[in-house]
Amino acid sequence: MSAAPSLTTYARPARTRGAILMLHGGKDRGDEIVDNRSASWRRSAAMARAISPAVEEAGVALHLLRYRHRGWNGGAGPIADARWALAELRREYADLPITLLGHSMGARTSIHVADDPAVRGVVALAPWFNPGEPVEALAGRGLVAAHGSQDRITSARATRAFVARAARVADAEFVDMGPVGHYMLRRISRWNDLARERSLELLV
Repeated sequence: MSAAPSLTTYARPARTRGAILMLHGGKDRGDEIVDNRSASWRRSAAMARAISPAVEEAGVALHLLRYRHRGWNGGAGPIADARWALAELRREYADLPITLLGHSMGARTSIHVADDPAVRGVVALAPWFNPGEPVEALAGRGLVAAHGSQDRITSARATRAFVARAARVADAEFVDMGPVGHYMLRRISRWNDLARERSLELLV
């Protein structure tokens, strides 16, 4: 398999009023190619399948980005892949609005590319936000960041701090998902409902 980003389509209504671009998680370092065995990609794909019927009924397209490599690796790779995906969606949907829906590393990637002219906002699920993560790309956009209190992979406290900083430039909100962990395997329906509802709201 070649190392190239790709998009998988889960919803493409006949009359489209906007699009959701999903970005899956990853790890700090790693040059492995993202294939169907990737747990992070599979978790986002499962969410995409769950929410796609309602998303399509709402007249919104849904696509999941597959990065070239599993690692953040300083950010250049995932950010470039997300920029590529956004260019592909703009080519297909012209000036229609886009919501970024990212889990973990996907949420981190999303906040770096939210300055794309088509993007209306970001829904960040159990995001990986380091201290000092830039907020400038979110200026004028919406941010919904949801985190569980039992997440031992990424930090709910760091997410709250990021939302507080982002609120200076964006319409930013923190959602407490309760005593759940990082991989969204508990209270799955609540994660799915939040992802679907808030992603659609940001397109309005």
